[in-house]
Amino acid sequence: MERNAEARRIVPQTEEQPDRSERPLKLTPPKQKKAWFGKSLIYVGLIALTIACIIPFLMMIINATRSNEEVLSGFSLIPGNSLAENYAALSSYVNIWSGFKNSLIIAVLVTVLSGYFSAMTAFGFAFYQFKGKNVLFVFMLVMMMIPGQLGLIGFYELSKNLGLLDSFIPLIVPAIASPFTVFFVRQYLQTVMHPSLIEAARMDGASEMRIFHTIALPMMMPAIATMSIFTFIGSWNNYIMPLVLLFSPEKYTLPVLMGFLKGSQVAENLGSLYLGIAISVVPIMIAFLFLSKYIVSSISAGAVKE
Repeated sequence: MERNAEARRIVPQTEEQPDRSERPLKLTPPKQKKAWFGKSLIYVGLIALTIACIIPFLMMIINATRSNEEVLSGFSLIPGNSLAENYAALSSYVNIWSGFKNSLIIAVLVTVLSGYFSAMTAFGFAFYQFKGKNVLFVFMLVMMMIPGQLGLIGFYELSKNLGLLDSFIPLIVPAIASPFTVFFVRQYLQTVMHPSLIEAARMDGASEMRIFHTIALPMMMPAIATMSIFTFIGSWNNYIMPLVLLFSPEKYTLPVLMGFLKGSQVAENLGSLYLGIAISVVPIMIAFLFLSKYIVSSISAGAVKE
């Protein structure tokens, strides 16, 4: 009886004891100071890196508003008053908006078509079994290692025999086949999409194209958006292929027109040259800002919980 009474007295005491394991750990003043110093150092480094990345664009925009003498005098954070004169000098030599339109048409078509067909190819490599699948995939990896400039002469002769010179077709259609985009999207798809989703959709009676468009494609959008940034930038900055394949001045892309400015009278006016460079950079910045935001908002689209 006495032992039972002692046990009853002990149990409430143990239940009323606070759980020390759930208490948050408090850092001592030296550790708090060390953690604060580490975070401050990281923030300072990030701010310095941001400023270093912004300064070249800021210099380009400011110099586009300054005269040639002001640009040669040195760097200044104060914009000039020669923007209209620089634009007039630039427009008198080249039709920059025509090149802007041509580059935009080619870059947008290449980005959209390459993303769509690369996603379809990656989906086939990831979840379909067919004869010669491994051989084709290895061949695609080998093609990633071959620079496109090596086949420039052969591609020119092929375009000439097909009657495609001086048109946008040879600049758009071959760029749709992007081995690196297929490889990247395939690897991404295998990590985020479980085969049980495809099997469930097939059991519900969905066709293969519907499975691709309603299930696989939304899951691949973060990877497609990531590769679209590089595809758009690469197509926009493409210089050698339009220079070789295009002959009509009204079909020249913006990089080709900017290349012609080097030996012209516009090159003597650095303000006009900076203005042309600024116009050519704006679409790249807009595409990067838009697609990077899309990546952040869709990064969890393919989460699968087993």
